[in-house]
Amino acid sequence: MKKARLTLHPDYRIGDISPRLFGAFLEPIGAMVNGSMYNPRHPSADVQGMRGDFYEALRETGLPCVRLPGGNFVSAWQWKDSIGPREARKARLDPAWFQYVPNDVGHDEYLQWAEKVGAEAIYTINLGTGTLQDAMDCVEYTNFEGGTWWSDLRRKNGHAKPYGVKTWCLGNEMDGPWQVGSWERDPRGYGVLAHEASKAMKWIDPRIETVACVSSSPFLNHYPDWDMQALEMCYDSVDYISLHHYHSAPTDMPEALLAGYMAYEDYIRTEIALCDYLRTKLRSKKTMMLALDEYGSMLRPRGEARLGLAGRQTADMFCAFDADRTYVRHDPDDWSTRREPYTPNEMLSALGVAGTMLVMLRHADRIRIGCATGGLGCLCRTDREHAWKGAAHYPFTQMIKWARGVSLQCPVDCERYDVPGYAIDDMNQYAGFEGVDTVQAAAALDEENGRLTVFAINADLDDAQLLELDARAFEGWTFREHIEMHTPSPEAANTFENPNVLLPRAVADTRCEGGVVTAKLEKASWNVLRFEKDRK
Repeated sequence: MKKARLTLHPDYRIGDISPRLFGAFLEPIGAMVNGSMYNPRHPSADVQGMRGDFYEALRETGLPCVRLPGGNFVSAWQWKDSIGPREARKARLDPAWFQYVPNDVGHDEYLQWAEKVGAEAIYTINLGTGTLQDAMDCVEYTNFEGGTWWSDLRRKNGHAKPYGVKTWCLGNEMDGPWQVGSWERDPRGYGVLAHEASKAMKWIDPRIETVACVSSSPFLNHYPDWDMQALEMCYDSVDYISLHHYHSAPTDMPEALLAGYMAYEDYIRTEIALCDYLRTKLRSKKTMMLALDEYGSMLRPRGEARLGLAGRQTADMFCAFDADRTYVRHDPDDWSTRREPYTPNEMLSALGVAGTMLVMLRHADRIRIGCATGGLGCLCRTDREHAWKGAAHYPFTQMIKWARGVSLQCPVDCERYDVPGYAIDDMNQYAGFEGVDTVQAAAALDEENGRLTVFAINADLDDAQLLELDARAFEGWTFREHIEMHTPSPEAANTFENPNVLLPRAVADTRCEGGVVTAKLEKASWNVLRFEKDRK
């Protein structure tokens, strides 16, 4: 059996873990809003038409935050059309996703839904077609107590108290050529706009914090120069930069999915270096923090790809005009108009998402906000009628629950493997990954509650591994349990009818002697090893 070794020490700290590290992202594409979130004809629907089975299931997970209402969607969305009585709202077209927007779910419904879930709303404003005044009005409507046109209108519309939205994203992917109102060709122009918007919004509510866009994909040909130019213009007035990345692996290369953490590591380290360079250049005392507020790791079938582009795309690749394409009108009770996510291997897909979350935990000193794009679906799977827990629910909720306190350095000595280069399409092309860890881990020390938790993935798809976890530096702590989740069947999946196919279970034969834990990690498995401080 292959062997791996991991050593922990309470003094080897990375940084405090933000309570908003394991959030989710919401956008009205697919069935997430029209169908899962909103369906007035569902048996569990409340007076607003929101599915109670969905938001109650999410509330039970402890989801800390959700970024909404998009996404590419917001760059042409007029929030003012979406408030007040539903029958008086303006229906619009969404050119991002080619759909009708009846605004049945509007500004207030999004924020009130987040309240029902118990999650903090992170709001994205329209800086595509939207104006600086729109942004100021939105903050005033949302957060100002009363006595003005917009704040009194909120009260008239049924929400007497301010929503108190703390975090505001200054547009979405504003460098992307696919974006309505893109600043792809003028990074400094976007940086100036972000600077002015951040100033003006904070003059309305000085308690808020703002998030500026940087390159929305490391594949784009202007990365990372666009980031540098844009951020230099707004460094002093914003609080975070927004990182987006989607890692794809071909279905015939599942080992590439679990190697994707290296793409995130490279992206995050590049952005940290860029921010720290600007801090020195601008003679600033502020250390810029990061928000990985859109991310996903997935298996995808290979499409047509022109090899060798590696990010050198032209705008026409994203802006082709299809005379046969039509706008779709979605009925929340009819799922036939929606494309469903491709999930050929539920357990492996769960490991792909969990691997990215481990990267975030290992960079907890700089990543303060995390929003998984498929996070709501990870936490609660849905179809037209039902809600249930998929495989990803368990690692996601375990990290929400136990990844608290301080992130510890978690070096692993293990075998490694290489992944050759591959292409999914013209944009998603990887040169390959060298030296991929077969055991990937992160650790959290929650001193307040007397908990030490190690999260580990065995990324070896063929063999189990024997992990030796040296925790002798934690004198006065007791090993409590080893929880694992794995399956020998790639076809295994949880459904509403059979929700317990993939479940975590306690491992009975993991032992701890003299502060050293010896644990068998099954192939392609998720593992949680927990310690508790002895009570005197």
